[in-house]
Amino acid sequence: MRVTVRPLAERPHAATRLFCFPYAGGGASVFRDWAAALPADIEPWAVQLPGREDQLGAPLLERMGDVLNALVPEVIPHLNRPFAFFGHSMGGLVAWSLTRTLQRMEAGSPTRLFVSGCLPPQAREETAYHAGSEEELVEKLRSWAATPEEVLADPELMRLLLPVIRADLAVVETFRFTDGPLLTCPVTAFAGTEEDPAGTAVMPLWGELTVGGFDLRMFPGGHFFLHSARPAVAAEISGRLAAVPRHGGH
Repeated sequence: MRVTVRPLAERPHAATRLFCFPYAGGGASVFRDWAAALPADIEPWAVQLPGREDQLGAPLLERMGDVLNALVPEVIPHLNRPFAFFGHSMGGLVAWSLTRTLQRMEAGSPTRLFVSGCLPPQAREETAYHAGSEEELVEKLRSWAATPEEVLADPELMRLLLPVIRADLAVVETFRFTDGPLLTCPVTAFAGTEEDPAGTAVMPLWGELTVGGFDLRMFPGGHFFLHSARPAVAAEISGRLAAVPRHGGH
């Protein structure tokens, strides 16, 4: 039941490590093209929860506490140079939760947290899609337009995908926000211009969770703009990380 944290490109002289957290149902391959989109000064790493891709069949994690317990010991050894976190949708909530946990442990803090297509935790509505029937879950996936129709129509593929989606949704939907110390790092939120306007309207509430400063950047596209607008997303990340001071010896 291991979380894996792996570099997408070996860049030993990079100034910053960027840890990337995928959306629900996703694995490290979500970010497979990011190394080419980011400059040599940023070393991209992918975070992968168990039960997907090369860990297919491994026990799934269904609560945020279990995700953090598995993630912390895997990430901490790699925080030996300036680092940043990027998370999309579920990945944004995990990245924020991990940032708060590391700060509480005095184990380090990212130079910047990027939360992409992710509602602020204090503004999330309670849902229980993870508890629905297979048919209801398939229809919900169809409505999100994230899964190709040929995949949704393939019983064998769905047999593999649905348990992962259900577990990831459980992580998000059973999470409950509690007040705690504010983050000390700056937070940048990304959102798509075609996402739910009600969700976009609450994105500035991320600024209430940090004393490090906040900004919001909109990209053309729907919820999965991180794919359709990848060059622009990578450019925004690169620009904000360019000012990070070099770590001695790297």
